[in-house]
Amino acid sequence: MKISIIVASNNKNLELAHQLNKIAMEMGQQTQIIDLIEENLPLYTPKIQAQSGIPDKVQSLSQTLINTEGMIFVAPEYNGGIPPILTNAIAWLSVSGDDWRRCFNSKPAMIATHSGGGGQYVLLAMRSQLSYIGMNVVGRQIITNYQKSLNLDSAREVISQLVAMKIK
Repeated sequence: MKISIIVASNNKNLELAHQLNKIAMEMGQQTQIIDLIEENLPLYTPKIQAQSGIPDKVQSLSQTLINTEGMIFVAPEYNGGIPPILTNAIAWLSVSGDDWRRCFNSKPAMIATHSGGGGQYVLLAMRSQLSYIGMNVVGRQIITNYQKSLNLDSAREVISQLVAMKIK
């Protein structure tokens, strides 16, 4: 399965993304990490879109996700919600073309967080938004924090569930 791991922060969430990437590769999956910090997309506003059009980086990201079979989203909790950088990327993708839903529709998604707090709110928010845009989110999720490291067996199981949901 071709899996894109979309990470919406650096530091601990980027470390978690790399751990999940390694596990998925060990399980025989083809993976890539998309670091939204490195993508450095401009802030989406209708005015910027009207003035400048769709950035090439957004078009490239759209094509990458269209060709992805499943996704793992790794994001920290920001004030009880999704980090602005992830919301911004989804906003740009949603105006990237008439077929933008091909990035997401019916594709399996897995959600994960490393959070200094509980992390439950960002997972609920991601689950809601990703479901709304057409993704099938795995029931289990990954939560790590400074007191709770990644459980490798759980990570393998959740990735196995993601792979089992692959579109036939």
